[in-house]
Amino acid sequence: MQVIHYTDPGCPFAFSSEPNRLLLEWHYGDQLEWKTVLIVLSSTPEQLEAKGATAAKMAGLYAKLHREHGMPFSVVERERLHVTRPACLAIAATQVHQPDAADALLRRLRVRTMGHGDQLLDLPSTIDGAARDVGIDPDELHRWVEDPDVIAALDADMAAARQPVPAAQVLDHKLAASEDGGRRYSAPSYELRAGDRVAAVPGFQPYPAYDVALANLDPSLTRRALPTEVEEVLAWVSMPLATAEVAALLGTGLDAARSKLEAAGASYEPVGEDGYWTAA
Repeated sequence: MQVIHYTDPGCPFAFSSEPNRLLLEWHYGDQLEWKTVLIVLSSTPEQLEAKGATAAKMAGLYAKLHREHGMPFSVVERERLHVTRPACLAIAATQVHQPDAADALLRRLRVRTMGHGDQLLDLPSTIDGAARDVGIDPDELHRWVEDPDVIAALDADMAAARQPVPAAQVLDHKLAASEDGGRRYSAPSYELRAGDRVAAVPGFQPYPAYDVALANLDPSLTRRALPTEVEEVLAWVSMPLATAEVAALLGTGLDAARSKLEAAGASYEPVGEDGYWTAA
């Protein structure tokens, strides 16, 4: 089963949906073959302004999403809006030149820009810092983004994100307007492909929507039960997990997950309005 994940490092809804993505990986494991496609939500400040976005509105959205979904946002108002193309280009460059690090770079860009009010996504310092986090030399990354193959790859991603499949078009309210007046996927969106059969789960959705789509597309899939111990969760991943992510994987509330993490002696790093946990 191929999972095509349409996303963008600057989308707060995609960040809030990270617990769902991890649940998919836990339940279905290597039965799913993942492909990350970058939408590029914005290339210029004018695109953001045309949508009526402001730094104050974004801060309010971050606060709302944190209250409702628990991911570690910094809810302070940023000094300005930031565009996502430079970060998307860095991820696309990593997909081409060091593919094993590409999803880790996407994660670190999200952690930095969503959790820290001064780490705007289009600042070279933010992108360079995220590159260092995952073991990429920023100077090398700067060379990669000049590669014509990388630019072509990002252009192909953008084109694919602006051609939602017919099933996704039925749920037009889960799509967004594209720059050419058409429709595009919003983040996160998923296309699930099994042979010539396709199921679409566009836009921000509750987790059961993915289970239902997968079960209908391929009833032969096996679904692993949720873990019962914090140690099992933290040993499963190679990155720090937010409290909300641990809670989703344990099937508990945030307070219960936090209590289990503390009892297990997990290390905690405060970030934004919450933080991230690693094994002791």
